[in-house]
Amino acid sequence: MNKKNLVVIIILLAAALLRFWCLGRGDTVNDEVFYAFRAIGPLDFDHAEFQTTPLEWFDSRQNFAPQNLGGQAGIPFWTKLSFHDHPPLVFWVQHFFIKVFGENNFAFRLPSALFGIGSVYILYLLGSLLYSRAVGLVSGSLFALTLNHVYISRTGLQESYVIFFILLTACLFLKALKNDNYFLWAGASLGLAFLAKYTAFILVPIFFTYLLIFDRSKFFNKKLWIGLLLVILLFSPVIIYNFKLYQTVGHFDFQFSYFFGQNPEAWQVAPGKEIGTLAERIKNFIPRLISTNSPSLLLIFGFSLIGFCFNLFRDCQKRKENYFILLSLFFLIILLLFVGPSFRFLTMLTPLIVLVATLGSVNLYQLSAKKMIWRSILLTLFLIWMFFEVFYSVNSQIAYYPRGNYPWLFSKIRYENYNWGYNELDSFLKKELAGKMPSRVFDMQYNFLEKIRDADLLKARAAGLKSYPALIVYYGNFDDGAKLWVLERLATYHGWPVIEMEDYFGFLRKNGPEFFAKSGFREYYFITMNNIESSSEVRALIKNLPYNGIFNQKGEEVFRVYRLQI
Repeated sequence: MNKKNLVVIIILLAAALLRFWCLGRGDTVNDEVFYAFRAIGPLDFDHAEFQTTPLEWFDSRQNFAPQNLGGQAGIPFWTKLSFHDHPPLVFWVQHFFIKVFGENNFAFRLPSALFGIGSVYILYLLGSLLYSRAVGLVSGSLFALTLNHVYISRTGLQESYVIFFILLTACLFLKALKNDNYFLWAGASLGLAFLAKYTAFILVPIFFTYLLIFDRSKFFNKKLWIGLLLVILLFSPVIIYNFKLYQTVGHFDFQFSYFFGQNPEAWQVAPGKEIGTLAERIKNFIPRLISTNSPSLLLIFGFSLIGFCFNLFRDCQKRKENYFILLSLFFLIILLLFVGPSFRFLTMLTPLIVLVATLGSVNLYQLSAKKMIWRSILLTLFLIWMFFEVFYSVNSQIAYYPRGNYPWLFSKIRYENYNWGYNELDSFLKKELAGKMPSRVFDMQYNFLEKIRDADLLKARAAGLKSYPALIVYYGNFDDGAKLWVLERLATYHGWPVIEMEDYFGFLRKNGPEFFAKSGFREYYFITMNNIESSSEVRALIKNLPYNGIFNQKGEEVFRVYRLQI
């Protein structure tokens, strides 16, 4: 093995360590839950009151007139081809990993980590292809260590997938300019990028503009068009889904209907689209960029960007390469201003930030080539920078709680999966319910949910699990994502009776104090949060009951689980 390959292996090992190390840490309190929950099925339903799905519209229990659904009765086959708000690839991949590793944080985050490591390698290839092996190695090293990519690789969001396929497609596209056989591979990669998330469409104007400026003859290349046919073929499940959806209810899926201004009645409230005015998005762009990257990376990127722009006019030999980076930056920034500069979307800029920062660093090092003392100083500073990036990433994403002051020693990204204590509550409930199945269940709102629950109960009986007459009641201002994963997942996929405290008292007031006991429930779990004061009714219920305290990693008691056995 030569030294150059050894360096690449060390970079990938460092990337793997920062992405796999305690991957399950961090509570399920961001949007990753809304993918992981549905990936279990896979099921296009997540209890979103204001963003209902075709499964709910077509369910046989709903009172929709057939003419309102194009004469459709029952849930049609095409609803399984995609999801109402996103393309299906991330859900399919997470479903596979959950099947293999179980319903846990590690399982649905693992593919993100793997795609993250793959992205490090592809950026190394891309830097080498555009500039030099030195640029490839340095950019790969920095990308492996820098916070924003470590963060997105450790959470079950779509962006880790999207970044991988964007980088892979860009690499294949550039190779295709010299060997047109790569247009076929680029098409396959682009199709998968579209299946991961619609933001990958930004590659189309980047590639089109680049060819228009530098290589218009490629528009007449047969293999380019075959590659585009591959894109359509791979993306066809989403195309069919949207065609049938429009044919049936008169509008496209959530994202496309928003883009085309269709404003369907079913989605009058559009969670995730409250992004403010264009002026507000521009105003928030730089502060959020600062909130999601280390100060050292942004500082070096800023100086490198000045030199990069200067070189656009001075260095004709690198004109095409530099303009490819510039076009990518331009269109990605336009995209971010359109969708809003949220933390997760800003991660798409990280590869370009790293490449530009690398170019500045490598050029500065090469300028000092004749003075050994300066080369030694710069190399020492570079190593210090790399160690700081590792510390910043660990402190902001892997450590349970960050040390030092924001933004110098940790980032606000820490709060994207902060350790509040929901993981500990999840572990407690898993332990309590292990080897058991519910002996009493609630009626489900939808027929398709009852089918899922009944199938799981049959599987549990076949496995010989113990019948357990438990009722789980929770009280407090639970985070929506954590509630979906820790509590509602138990009810939706496994039939465990889970109910809010307000509804619990409502049933008792309506049906009498013995209602749940007469229904056969014998084991009661009353979950309360310590950050709010319980009502007098709740205090009377849990008074003198034994409880288990649930502590976060700081040793703070955040939940209490009271037990009642009758």
